[in-house]
Amino acid sequence: MQLRDFFVTLRTKCAQMEIAQRYSIAYKGLKSGPHDFDFAVDAELFQAFESAEISNGNCHVSVHLERAEQRMTLEVQITGDVTVACDRCLEDCSMPIDYTGCLTVEITDTPGEYDGEVMWILPAEDTLDLSQYIYESIVLSLPYQRVHPDGGCDPEMLKRFRIVSEEEFAAVEAESQERSSETISEDQQKLLASLRDKLVAETCNNSKEP
Repeated sequence: MQLRDFFVTLRTKCAQMEIAQRYSIAYKGLKSGPHDFDFAVDAELFQAFESAEISNGNCHVSVHLERAEQRMTLEVQITGDVTVACDRCLEDCSMPIDYTGCLTVEITDTPGEYDGEVMWILPAEDTLDLSQYIYESIVLSLPYQRVHPDGGCDPEMLKRFRIVSEEEFAAVEAESQERSSETISEDQQKLLASLRDKLVAETCNNSKEP
């Protein structure tokens, strides 16, 4: 069992090394001033990082790099689309990606901790690896709710996973409040309680997803 885990870890490390080379810039040979680079993102990037959210993708990464002696400033733009699971029907769903960000790279013997905006590399390093930055930027640019456009969900899956929307629940609750002066029937109380439980369950399930 331990030997199998070792080989799984080794394969993951090898995949990440290959991806690092693919999304790296050999900055030491660059003269001071502006430089432009382009990268293509596909499923291999998300597989290398063992993404639980994104199964595939087709994105273009444009990098404008300003080189200085001990620092590099990168303006990064990522456009395209990725494939995720629809929150409503659980089938594959294409999400557009349109990200623009700025990354500062400090070249120093006393590196700090990478925080998503500032990256630190040692002067002895020959290349700048952007794979993690690109991956994280795509993941963070995904919308909170990931669903097909209206009518795009698999109707069979919707039947299996009947989800009560917030609008449906609000409508039933509003109706009950309007009739607050009347005695709510036992059936109405059960319906309202059922809808509330489904809405709470859906919210909890969404919050557990990575």
